[in-house]
Amino acid sequence: MKARTSLCAIALALALAACGESGNNLSSAAANTSAPLPQIPAPNNGDWTEVVSQTPSGFRMGNPEAPVRLVEYASLACPHCKEFSEAATPALRDNYIRSGQVSWEFRHFLLNAPDVAFTVLARCQPPAAFFSTTEAMFRQQSEFFAAIDEAEGQRIGALPPEQQAEPLARAMDLDTFFARRGMPEARFSQCLSNRQNVQAVTDMTNRAMSDQQVTGTPTFYINDEKQDATIASWAALEPRLRAALGR
Repeated sequence: MKARTSLCAIALALALAACGESGNNLSSAAANTSAPLPQIPAPNNGDWTEVVSQTPSGFRMGNPEAPVRLVEYASLACPHCKEFSEAATPALRDNYIRSGQVSWEFRHFLLNAPDVAFTVLARCQPPAAFFSTTEAMFRQQSEFFAAIDEAEGQRIGALPPEQQAEPLARAMDLDTFFARRGMPEARFSQCLSNRQNVQAVTDMTNRAMSDQQVTGTPTFYINDEKQDATIASWAALEPRLRAALGR
């Protein structure tokens, strides 16, 4: 039976049952992760980290013809995704993406109602701002959650599911976060009230579960090969990237 999810099924509670355990196992094919990588020049003396495009399920940074394609299924509400972002982003961006040898695609996977608000709003930013926005959201993840008290959460949870996203986003102070990044108030409301935006990210999660057998976050693919569940940290993932590069 095809796995399905819907906004109605996404709990408001902040328990993150689908968020995978943080893995620390190093690959048996561990490589010298400090060795320099050959550089593939970006067009017009550009920078591959500034090449960002929207994909059917998320956003990709880097050389679209890179020899190694990293896909990360992640939730902006997942603490382990936050840990990965904080540990991995500088090295992944500066050493791997910038070399042109690796591209990085972030694909959306919803865990709960707060994740709907996070994801819809992140996608309403221009593609060039997506990765810097999500990096900042991960840094402030605990602050967003701490802004909601129990009574407010219960009040919002009593609303019809299709009416929860905007009041939840405001309760988490996401309106302030995005206003500081240039999003007008009218666009903030429009992004969250547009049912097509919510349906699009829900459909992405459905496809991840049914077509790619993604059951938790973070989940990684390297050149279309799914990595096992222990590969959930940068310390475990980086040797796999090196092995894929033959380095």
